[in-house]
Amino acid sequence: MLELAILGFLAEGPLPGHELRRRVSQLTGYTRPVSDGSLYPAINRLTRAGLIERRTDPAAGAARYVLSLAAAGRAEMLQRLRKPADHEITDFTRFYVVLAFLSHLPDVAERHAVLRRRLEFLEEPASFFYDNERPLRAEEVADPYRRGMLLTARATSRAERTWLRETLGEKPPVFDAACIDSDRHTPAAPAS
Repeated sequence: MLELAILGFLAEGPLPGHELRRRVSQLTGYTRPVSDGSLYPAINRLTRAGLIERRTDPAAGAARYVLSLAAAGRAEMLQRLRKPADHEITDFTRFYVVLAFLSHLPDVAERHAVLRRRLEFLEEPASFFYDNERPLRAEEVADPYRRGMLLTARATSRAERTWLRETLGEKPPVFDAACIDSDRHTPAAPAS
């Protein structure tokens, strides 16, 4: 997620390290704060791999530098956008990083393939809570806070599925069983 965000922002133009950090932090939000201890090692890995280039910025002072995307970095970013890993489709925050840069893919069919994967995931029944293997619906949960979690997740999922269908040019199903019978959620995966 962090590396894709770095590549994606640099695809929009060269940036000094501190500005890149600000943009990545704003994208991932408070749920996944970006520390110097994770950002700068990622920048160093991408630089060593030849995906980004670092040059000093004499106008900003000796310790400042500007990062830019190398041709190999653009190719890597496009490949990551074409074929996101399963956890980048199923995890809400990771998918939003993919979504933030998806317009960089020049082929609409490739963009739509990524969106269809997300839609398919959202249409599978799931819940935060289960009775054996059966996902529990909000109406089946007595605890008001857990019910609130499920109702909020349902509303978010419904809105996202509507947007995905509109973007893909698909009509909503006449009877959307997933909206009624599912409390699809996208829990955050452990940060890597």
